[in-house]
Amino acid sequence: MTPALPPPPFRRRSFLRGLGHGLNVTRLVILNLVFFAFLCLLLLLVVVASFAGRHAVQPQSVLVLKPQGQLVEQYSAPPLQRALSGLSGDDSKQVQLRDLVGAIDAAAKDKRITRILLLPGDLQGGGFAALREVGAALDRFRATGKPVIAWGVNLEQGQYYLAAHADRLLLDPQGGVLLTGLANYRLYYKDLLDKLGVDVHLFRVGEFKSAAEPYILDHASTEAKQADSYWMGGLWNGYLDEVGGLRKIDPATLRDDIDHLPQHLASTQGDLAQLALNEHLIDGMATRAQLVALLREQGVPAGPKHHGFRNIDLSDYVAGLPQAGSAVAPGVAIVVAEGEIAGGKRSPGSIGGESTAALIRAVREDKRTKALVLRVNSPGGEVYAAEQIRREVELTRAAGIPVVVSMGNVAASGGYWIAMNANRIFAEPNTITGSIGIFGMYYSVPGTLAKLGIQSDGVATGPMAGAFDITRPLDPKVGAVIQAMIDKGYRDFVGNVAKARGRSYQAIDAIAQGRVWTGRQALARGLVDQLGGLDEAVAAAARLARLGQGYPVRYKEAPVSSFERFLIDMNRTASTQWLQSWGVRLPRWLAQLPALAPELQLLRHAKAGTPNIYADCLCSPR
Repeated sequence: MTPALPPPPFRRRSFLRGLGHGLNVTRLVILNLVFFAFLCLLLLLVVVASFAGRHAVQPQSVLVLKPQGQLVEQYSAPPLQRALSGLSGDDSKQVQLRDLVGAIDAAAKDKRITRILLLPGDLQGGGFAALREVGAALDRFRATGKPVIAWGVNLEQGQYYLAAHADRLLLDPQGGVLLTGLANYRLYYKDLLDKLGVDVHLFRVGEFKSAAEPYILDHASTEAKQADSYWMGGLWNGYLDEVGGLRKIDPATLRDDIDHLPQHLASTQGDLAQLALNEHLIDGMATRAQLVALLREQGVPAGPKHHGFRNIDLSDYVAGLPQAGSAVAPGVAIVVAEGEIAGGKRSPGSIGGESTAALIRAVREDKRTKALVLRVNSPGGEVYAAEQIRREVELTRAAGIPVVVSMGNVAASGGYWIAMNANRIFAEPNTITGSIGIFGMYYSVPGTLAKLGIQSDGVATGPMAGAFDITRPLDPKVGAVIQAMIDKGYRDFVGNVAKARGRSYQAIDAIAQGRVWTGRQALARGLVDQLGGLDEAVAAAARLARLGQGYPVRYKEAPVSSFERFLIDMNRTASTQWLQSWGVRLPRWLAQLPALAPELQLLRHAKAGTPNIYADCLCSPR
């Protein structure tokens, strides 16, 4: 019998490759099964926590308002990311203005809520216009005879602006109130760009259009300082008037106390809390335990197991409120335009030329819509994207649907562009608006390449061929073309504003030039129609549509899936804290995003080899 021959080498290699592939597939299947088992376990814990975390409002409860993070018009992070943020214990949270105001207004009518406890110390940011709307809601709550008590440890001027609306404002003895005034300092990159060999070419119209100056200067221009001083001075004067009125302090005295803080603080040997009491910024001092005892003395029942006091927090209270948006009766629709304006489709928290225009179009085509309120909180952005949205506003009006704009913290430059064609424009006195002007930027890098020993050379079929090659120096003829485009864009901007506002081109040009105004200053110059917040804008839209009383109001936003709605509801309850108490916590880095300087936002959507044209305003004080 002939002995069997060994298998050829290639068969052995095929067998080994097949074996390795099979082991790899098995490994991946096992890993996926483990991952999905972990995910299912996590979701099960979330479901249990969601039900465990929900609290019913008991009689004689205190609504505790402890807004954490940024005060925004709409969430900028998708539901899954917000859920991960909560589970990771990340501090970069967001609170929707509509939720906070809606909870306060609902509590004013809720017989189970006897008072509000305001704890503003974790509010990290919120423009003065948004804070003013919350303050107005607190005033409406107080008008029903229910008190508002505010307590904090260290309060900065935004937090204090809100706390000043309380009937009684208490401070921890180890805390303080720090009011400093407004500032607008920016980073300037010219020296860095020179060292890198990057040439930034700026084309603009408007003496005060300074948004892109950090790329061509190493300091603020005289015109920028002049304009910023004027509108920031207006904001600060309004702050002093409002806080002085709420605390019954003469605004001149309040200004003097703030400007001479070092001298006044020496009189209390560095005790900020005592200084705040001396200057009537607060009504008294109390530790947290003393605060609880005070509430108990006022008749608030004890909390669970006879500890603390009976209360419900903002997230739980909002979760129990009826959800708007399902009404079938004719009413007012609200579209939120918040953030930077850019082309294409953008997620909530930013404005997409296509996506925001599509929302307005959907509202117009909805038979339930009798009026539209466009809530604008934007410093602007790309010109064409803003024009796409403006056209939809114009078409909505042409369809017989009145459009009212409600300006939030900022509605400047491109933010004003999308607002100008409304029937009426509302702004808060401390809204930042105007900045009617545009600019273009073009980048070229021949100097950068030269530093690396790289040169660009070749031929072209004509003088304009290859003109926008960023490896080549910018030809002056090309610069003239770009400037002509910017000039035309400015004429369009000013001309459209003049037409929308019923003014002459010259009259609008005189108050344009890229100059920023407060809402009160803009009203005096005819750029807005009335001072007021979102509620006033909605009421005006309803009157224009002749809706009468009891009309529904709904927000039109990108559709949310059932799973996303579940994540939102989960984040609004105590479930996140419940999970964390059991050690379910994701790494903080998972939910954190890098923070960029405001000036760098211009580069986010910049395209190489083409002039980038903006109607933008970096005009938020700090």
